[in-house]
Amino acid sequence: MPQSVAVVTDSTAYLPSVSDISVVPVQVISAGVSYDEGSFTGDLTGATTSRPAPARFAACYSALAADGAAAMVSIHLSGDLSGTVEAARLAAQEAPVPVEVIDSRSIAMGLGYPVLAAARAASLGGTLEEVAGAALRCVSRTRSFFYADSLDRLRRGGRIGAAASLVGSALAIKPLLHVVDGRVSLLEKVRTSARAISRLEDLAVQAAGPQPVEVAVQHLEARERAESLAERLPKRLPGLVELRVVEVGAVIGVHVGPGMLGLTVSLPG
Repeated sequence: MPQSVAVVTDSTAYLPSVSDISVVPVQVISAGVSYDEGSFTGDLTGATTSRPAPARFAACYSALAADGAAAMVSIHLSGDLSGTVEAARLAAQEAPVPVEVIDSRSIAMGLGYPVLAAARAASLGGTLEEVAGAALRCVSRTRSFFYADSLDRLRRGGRIGAAASLVGSALAIKPLLHVVDGRVSLLEKVRTSARAISRLEDLAVQAAGPQPVEVAVQHLEARERAESLAERLPKRLPGLVELRVVEVGAVIGVHVGPGMLGLTVSLPG
């Protein structure tokens, strides 16, 4: 028997397949052809991204309602980075059951952790308000930091300002970024990639404190660096509850390129 409240997200949460979470894919466009994220395996150079059509969400919501869901919580990547959440809202207006659409104000595991929090609440029989509340509390208790070898793609895609991108090209400075209020912003400037990765570790420790914490190390074609960072974290995070290593997909890849390394810290509760 399906849960009373179904949970929906998009492919930029980069979660493993979970039976109680429905995923609507964001689109990757290459050479004029649109692909579902996850099915695209080509060269990301010159590719762009696009939100799913509202009809994709409408079909998902209708299928879940037909399967017995009485309500849904639909959680998506930041509306400042994509029109995905707006497409979900348009579809929710015509859905056969109530749909609460939530802007996570983040991406990757900054989105994934609120989705997981909602799924846990739904599995316990939570109401629509309780499931949505679990997601929103997690949004407020989750922070993401990341390092990219180059900011050129973020600048070209309009995801970061020109001034910040110039910082990354001057004097071989390596910028550290974070997601704040749904936007990618410059956090610090360091001299080398090794120092940037060390600072990511420090930032995670500062954000976590001594409290129970879940942490995700995220990367794009940088598994060795990600796993090395993940190996060091348990020694510095006394409250570490769960640690995962996640490779992000093509939608983030279009905008940051290979070599990206990120950390998302989520305080349960």
